[in-house]
Amino acid sequence: MPVPLSGKTIVLGVTGSIAAFKAPQIVTRLVGQGATVIVVMTENATRFVTPLTFETLSGNEVIVGMFPDTKKGVASLEEAASGTERLKHVHLAEAADLVIIAPATANTIGKMANGVADDFLSTELVAMTCPVIVAPAMNVRMMESDAVRDNMETLKARGVIFVEAEVGRLASGAVGKGRLADLENIIGVALDALLPKQDLAGRRVLVSAGPTREPLDPVRFIGNRSSGKMGYALAERALRRGADVVLVSGPSLLDPPDGVEYVSVETTAEMLHAVMRSFAEADLLIMAAAPADYRSARPSQAKIKKTAEKLTLELVRTEDILSQAGSARREGQGIIGFALETSAEVEEGRRKLIAKDLDIIVVNNPLVEGAGFDTDTNVAVILTRSGRENELAKMSKRDLADVILTEAITELGWGERR
Repeated sequence: MPVPLSGKTIVLGVTGSIAAFKAPQIVTRLVGQGATVIVVMTENATRFVTPLTFETLSGNEVIVGMFPDTKKGVASLEEAASGTERLKHVHLAEAADLVIIAPATANTIGKMANGVADDFLSTELVAMTCPVIVAPAMNVRMMESDAVRDNMETLKARGVIFVEAEVGRLASGAVGKGRLADLENIIGVALDALLPKQDLAGRRVLVSAGPTREPLDPVRFIGNRSSGKMGYALAERALRRGADVVLVSGPSLLDPPDGVEYVSVETTAEMLHAVMRSFAEADLLIMAAAPADYRSARPSQAKIKKTAEKLTLELVRTEDILSQAGSARREGQGIIGFALETSAEVEEGRRKLIAKDLDIIVVNNPLVEGAGFDTDTNVAVILTRSGRENELAKMSKRDLADVILTEAITELGWGERR
């Protein structure tokens, strides 16, 4: 019978918490799932559990210090990844498919958030590009401190996955949030990270992102402050969940995710053309772009000189892409829109949901902390045609993208993959 994590290399970081005594069980479970597990311990962690315990369970040498033990030699990356030899200090960041920090102390979380690299574990974390899971464990007063909460929010915005601590009796005798999460929960999150859902396999998802620019003259334009981060996150998550993705983007500093069909546009008219060209073959349109609402009635062919004290511009409405897509939709196609409002957000969102004949609308207010322009986080309310309302707390745009896609699957009745 095949094991799900065969061929995967997981780095388990163990830090100086009393909860470190539970970490050997994590190694046992991951090895049982077929993974190659490399344990990296902080010096303080070795006060709670010996490296020999982890070496025995994982079959690989435990890394503690910054420098290798030259008496044992250095294994090649290929040897380490295959599990036939002990992995040393070389190329660990390259070899890892996943990092789990369990337990994670306040000190380690602070180092991660601030880029401190003063031991082997923190140095490797700076270099890691694979998914990182953090399972905190600490005293309730530390868990509730502003410093720890701020550091955790910073890491969440960067895409670090947290397995929240549980409420229970702690080593100090106090009762509160701070106990290491249930091991089944940690293993489950690890499996999700390494074996992502493919619930959009066979679907074609069209995502628009970023702003559009409407020229006033050859050097000036009307636009907005959209960065494209929400749309790019949606494209990336849809791709990871198995969809065939087309990303139509206005000007953005972001790199499109590898694997998407990327279409670059400048004006709202160009975005409309690109969206409608791909819409007929799409199962789902997610209109996360923020097109300019107006353009100059008569753009100047030459640079407008700064001579007059006042300049009057005549503006005309740009095309409404969502409305045109709604008019052209075929049976079974889904459409998701976004509404950025600064007051009466939910009421205005409901109005647009009905007026534009959408399946889902995502409403947010840029004045709310964590939901402004060019941020890595968002705060949103999701409204559906069927009447559901999902009010979400601040989260990374990557996590919000997953919530939106899951809502779409539910609303459109795509419970089973095609």
